[in-house]
Amino acid sequence: MIGADPKPARRRRGSIASARGLDAEAIAATWLEGQGWAVLARRARTPAGEIDLVAEQGGLLAFIEVKARPSFRDAAFALGARQRVRLLAAAEIWLARHPGHGTAGMRFDVILVAADGSVERIADAFRLGD
Repeated sequence: MIGADPKPARRRRGSIASARGLDAEAIAATWLEGQGWAVLARRARTPAGEIDLVAEQGGLLAFIEVKARPSFRDAAFALGARQRVRLLAAAEIWLARHPGHGTAGMRFDVILVAADGSVERIADAFRLGD
């Protein structure tokens, strides 16, 4: 339609993407718990941004970005430089609010959730300065 407002379609796509993201985060959290990790936070909001999952195992703290894409290949390339900077800043704020976690260290992981629900984890996916 000529002159039609594209906003409703954009909102609908955004709602679908948000629901898909929530589903992927739930799959990732369940997978982590099955691997012996304690999920400390889901969608942890900070002034710097949101952290999808925060999990700890044996004192090792992981800040986790969850990516849902049709394939692992698509998901693996979905974390850009701006998101890494945002995640680093958010993690710093989260740590300041929750002292005592990460006594054995910390890292940033990416969990990829494919369309079929299968999970792949990229442990220590990036570091400060990457």
